Amino acid sequence: MTNDRIKIKSTELLSDNWYTLNKITYEYKNKNGEWETQSREAYDRGNGATILLYNKENSTIILTRQFRLPTYVNGNEDGMLIEACAGLLDKDNAEDCIRKETEEETGYKISKVEKIFESYMSPGSVTEIVHFFVAEYNKDMKVSEGGGLEEEQENIEVLELKFEEAFDMIYSGEIKDGKTIMLLQHAKIHSLL
Repeated sequence: MTNDRIKIKSTELLSDNWYTLNKITYEYKNKNGEWETQSREAYDRGNGATILLYNKENSTIILTRQFRLPTYVNGNEDGMLIEACAGLLDKDNAEDCIRKETEEETGYKISKVEKIFESYMSPGSVTEIVHFFVAEYNKDMKVSEGGGLEEEQENIEVLELKFEEAFDMIYSGEIKDGKTIMLLQHAKIHSLL
């Protein structure tokens, strides 16, 4: 860490259950040149990758639908969320991770992926960087039904949608996942379909 306006004073582990939650106390040199002591919590869940699979010939995309508890407890009536395929990197690099996740979740075995950008998704409290990819798919790449790994209790439904229908779902409120919205907007801006 190279910012000379920040001095980390202490890090206190608050939770190491599913991921880690730390309380970090630091000094911050403000615009007046004065040092302020601040304290924030930072949730570290690792970095992730996400992908939009698209088929130019049919103008379709592959998305998933699954139950997301945090959305349920924050007002999503049934807790189901339509999303682009995604996963945590674990020890994989981003490209290997997204190939593996794509096959597990969607049933499509892809080889050629294109990284389009990376983004902090919730920088006020979460350390995660998500790597964004796109890839073309066709029916010959389908090797299984997908749905995720049984041992991870993912219960993922695979959706093949017309691109314009999916894009309109942003504005109808049927798609509320940030990474998915970003991928759909990228596809629209760059005329992938």
